[in-house]
Amino acid sequence: MIESAVLWLLKLLAAPAVGLSSVFVIAFVSATLVPLGSEPAVFAVIKANPAMFWPAILVATLGNTLGGALDYFIGYRAKVAFAKERKSRWFAWLARYGAKTMLLSWVPGIGDPLCTLGGWLHLPFWPSLGYMAIGKFMRYLTMTAALLYVPDTFWKKLADMVNHVWHMLF
Repeated sequence: MIESAVLWLLKLLAAPAVGLSSVFVIAFVSATLVPLGSEPAVFAVIKANPAMFWPAILVATLGNTLGGALDYFIGYRAKVAFAKERKSRWFAWLARYGAKTMLLSWVPGIGDPLCTLGGWLHLPFWPSLGYMAIGKFMRYLTMTAALLYVPDTFWKKLADMVNHVWHMLF
């Protein structure tokens, strides 16, 4: 049931008519604690239409930053859930460096929980959001620009290989 729902959603979001809205939704969801990467969606939109480079980067940054803000508010309201962890070095580090730690919100694996912990510590919201946006913007800009320099033949070979493995497994 869940697998079919996920496949339906992915098919819907892959439709060309919803390119930027797909980028926004995927970037937003991937910034929450759900393990999902948004860079492939951003890259796919830009690769299909290079004129969408800046709009896609900005929409992904906005979606990912708002997802980080949701993490922040989850943390803001979740003091009881994290009470045991209060003495960990993460909290000391966050308390010491404050909102600037949100620059690391782009780092896979730790960035989203970092936003949650920032909210739990009641770091100032607007500076935290600003630093989140800067970090996430730099990630999308760097990752997408780097991926655009990879030759098309590589992507074709990769797609063929994935397709082959997919058909072998299923």
